[in-house]
Amino acid sequence: MFMKTLKSVVVALLATLSLSAFAGANDPLFVSLTSDEPHRATMAFGFGTHMNEAGHPLSVFLSDKGVFLGVKSGADKYPDQQKMLANIIAKGGTVIMCPMCLKHYGFTEADLLPGIKMGGAKVTGEALFKDNTKTMTW
Repeated sequence: MFMKTLKSVVVALLATLSLSAFAGANDPLFVSLTSDEPHRATMAFGFGTHMNEAGHPLSVFLSDKGVFLGVKSGADKYPDQQKMLANIIAKGGTVIMCPMCLKHYGFTEADLLPGIKMGGAKVTGEALFKDNTKTMTW
């Protein structure tokens, strides 16, 4: 059992390393955040920010419980993460809100933080399906 697990880990590692050889220096990054857990959000936004500073255009998609980070009423619970979102937007990144998730949790477009775009097939699709886009999720 140990050898089978070890083999799986080695294969996964080699696959990851070989795929990274095909990543372009300026490939776009699409970060999907489905959680309202502060540490996970900080990791997602921090990673995205570092990649953006390295030249990768950044899009952040807030869905499921991730919507709580992008609404005004989250200011008391998520002040650090909301500052990170504002910084992403200020540096040219795109933050997109899932409209169905927003509605599910009882919010409207008026509840969004400044600069966050309402998602949809066109807005979300343009970010997600841009040529050579890489995707990460938290």
